[in-house]
Amino acid sequence: MKSSHSSSNDFCAMTSFFRRAALSAAVAALGLAASVAASAQTVPDGFQDRIKLSVGGTASEYFLQYGQTRLLGVTAFSDIDIWRHYGVEAETRFLEFNQPENIHAETYLAGPRARLNLGKFQVYGKGLVGLGVFHYPYRYGTDNDFVAAGGGGVDYHISPRVHIRLADFEYQYWPEFHYGPMSSFGISAGFRVRVF
Repeated sequence: MKSSHSSSNDFCAMTSFFRRAALSAAVAALGLAASVAASAQTVPDGFQDRIKLSVGGTASEYFLQYGQTRLLGVTAFSDIDIWRHYGVEAETRFLEFNQPENIHAETYLAGPRARLNLGKFQVYGKGLVGLGVFHYPYRYGTDNDFVAAGGGGVDYHISPRVHIRLADFEYQYWPEFHYGPMSSFGISAGFRVRVF
């Protein structure tokens, strides 16, 4: 575990890096989608008109193994659907509420996503990896760790562009956590809006 001062500097540097990386990824995804849409003659059948970008937000409740802690927070996510049933999801979760002794955490994750439409419902599964930031009690220090996550959920289409995220379940594994591997799991619900 790092000291609070060095952890704060490391966290600021990591946060800045991940913000730049997320912005770069979003710009690259928009550029890819625009280029595919603009070059219909070179896009294979079955691929054209399949790229969709959606963004959304949820309220989240998570249980962390460290101290059996229950945290509440918010999540922002984007889904890029590339092929018929496959795409990519990126999410940023801030578990900042209901902090016992100032324990809180953030995760910045991305990875593949598979989906299946069943009438007005869409079920999906995802596998994500990225950075987890854990803040110890009483501002004692901060850990920046690798996190792997798996999960899935159900969306409900209320219009062609707007979906309600009925439930999103996620299990996270923090293998490099300071006191040994840590698990967390949670549920989120909110909305998703198709951008294009």
